Amino acid sequence: MIEVLAKLGRGPVFLAGEVVECVITFTNPLSASSTSASSEMLAWASAQIHCQFHASENRVALPPSDGSKHDVQAENETVFVPNRGERGQCILSTPPKILFCDLRLDPGESKSYSYCETLPVDGPPSFRGQSVKYVYKLTIGCQRVNSPIKLLRVPFRVLVLHGLKDYQFPQDEAVAPSNPFLEEEEGLKKDSRLADLATELLMVATSRRSLHLYNISNTRGKVGTFCIFKTVYKIGEDVIGTFNFSEGDIPCLQFSVSLQTEESIQEEFQRRRGQPVSFTVHARHQESCLHTAQSSFSLPIPLSSTPGFTTNIVSLKWRLHFEFVTSGESAGTCLVRGSQSEAVTWTGVEQMEVDTFSWDLPIKVLPTNPILASYVSQFSSTNSITI
Repeated sequence: MIEVLAKLGRGPVFLAGEVVECVITFTNPLSASSTSASSEMLAWASAQIHCQFHASENRVALPPSDGSKHDVQAENETVFVPNRGERGQCILSTPPKILFCDLRLDPGESKSYSYCETLPVDGPPSFRGQSVKYVYKLTIGCQRVNSPIKLLRVPFRVLVLHGLKDYQFPQDEAVAPSNPFLEEEEGLKKDSRLADLATELLMVATSRRSLHLYNISNTRGKVGTFCIFKTVYKIGEDVIGTFNFSEGDIPCLQFSVSLQTEESIQEEFQRRRGQPVSFTVHARHQESCLHTAQSSFSLPIPLSSTPGFTTNIVSLKWRLHFEFVTSGESAGTCLVRGSQSEAVTWTGVEQMEVDTFSWDLPIKVLPTNPILASYVSQFSSTNSITI
């Protein structure tokens, strides 16, 4: 029996273009209960990163894939196929790397191997939507002599920041602050510079603030104004906005704000022409605001959510969805006097005419520092298997 342990050193979230580093340890455990222990042999071990794509048959019409040769290989248990037994299509993969050949482990002995691979910058981000899914995995395959291949899959998350692949690092490499007391390998130094550059670009893009004012009105007149200071955010930030109903002609009884994503399939891949898009609500604020002069809301963008992106099959966009309930009568009729005694009680009317309308405000949501996103990731940095 051999235990295989794979550990991602920095966490399970990466930016496209970064280097994924995984330490893989093979151990022949020495059991205290066993009276006799023997050496174990492995013929070989290999590792490879791939992105698996899965689409809902009810929503997406994909062209037939020419995967007959791959299917024949997948039936052969002596061939290393990282996505063997998984649903969907493998749309992206890195070249496989051999970790070792003919490994012998004595009882209680273990050996570790380091796997490093750069994530392609032109791949899609990790995404689990209602119509499509993009899932990244690092697969380690190992085989005993005259035995089928065993696979250990390490899922991880990939964030995509557009513009990184077009950036050329200067020759002096002074793109971000670095620690002069630490000696780094060239590959790790470049990877660190890429993460620092991404953090800097995200900070610049999301720190710009300018006042955006919108008049809220329906067919009968003005309801109020809405104010927001920026429309570009990182995942993990809060979307904050304020309302001013004091200058409105139409009383607003209630409003709600939803933070939503809009998942739409490109027209050539739609199962039915003109099929509706899919919406997902990530946060919602609702408030009764009759006789309220000003109000505000704060909606957090979950760190586990996917920033906006577009591929040849699907597009994901973010928006704020507003719904307003206004009075069909004047403000003075919204309250009635309960009695003529000295103690006056004002109560709301039992019935009143109302009007409802909605409004959508597009916003842009970008990735964040992958280390920050790792803290709330559903994936584990350590995975193991026994063969």
